Amino acid sequence: MRTASLTVATVLVAALALTGCGSSSGSSGSSGPTASFDVSSVTKDDAIAALLPAAIASRGTLVVGSDTTYAPAEYVASDGKTPLGYDIDLIKDISAVLGLQVQVKTAAFDDIIPGIGSTFDVGISSFTINADRLDLVNMISYYSAGEAYAVQKGNPRKVDPNNICGRTVAVQTGTTEEDELAVTSAQCISLGHDAITAISHPAQSDVTAALASGKADLMYADSPIVAYAVQQSGGKLEMLGDVFNTAPQGIVVSKNDAALTQAVQKALQSLMDDGTYLAILKAWGTDAGAITKAELNPRP
Repeated sequence: MRTASLTVATVLVAALALTGCGSSSGSSGSSGPTASFDVSSVTKDDAIAALLPAAIASRGTLVVGSDTTYAPAEYVASDGKTPLGYDIDLIKDISAVLGLQVQVKTAAFDDIIPGIGSTFDVGISSFTINADRLDLVNMISYYSAGEAYAVQKGNPRKVDPNNICGRTVAVQTGTTEEDELAVTSAQCISLGHDAITAISHPAQSDVTAALASGKADLMYADSPIVAYAVQQSGGKLEMLGDVFNTAPQGIVVSKNDAALTQAVQKALQSLMDDGTYLAILKAWGTDAGAITKAELNPRP
């Protein structure tokens, strides 16, 4: 879901600096706030709702795929079932504009896109917009996020953010970060340095746990996820270096469903225009990544 950038030399920085998207840190349980933006004030827009495919309009529910381990974007409350996060609030309000209820189904991150149009109507899970994904699905931009590293507090293993060759890195399975980590490791070897050892987990919460327990030297994830993990760690973790490789993230819709794509895009833009979108992000402390235009399939 993201990208990365490192450097043993400038080439390594470019290599790890790709963008990604996936699930987050914190935990899939009670690692985040249990109250967020009040979505109850958003009402149906009849003109936008009229764009919906008949099957979804008659069903009355938007089925959403999300990897709910990526706080504060999407995660599960301490009750073990209620989805929370700024992505969740946003898709609830998009559904409200469309006059629909919303059903968020938790799924492994790399299972969401294959399930779009069958298991799920749409997907929202911090998906970085990239060329490979645009070949498979429609993507509507809604946020801009960078990449970042985290280490244990005080950086006891003296990790250099400009050279992670030879390091053990925790990363989420199926993300762009995982792919780019492999590319960077190969570059490390080509430059005569030690390979990177990747510790991959399906849930970002387990990625964070790997770092906190000392199984990894550092972890690699989207910048808002890393920042939130640090905040929730009780002083055990800290961000390493600066945020890099900012890129847009998108809501995923089937390429075969132009009507739903248009409806979701217009609903999102209406929330941007009336201030609701920004209010959601401010409620979660993530408004630094706000954008002003919901673009369809912007090329990276």
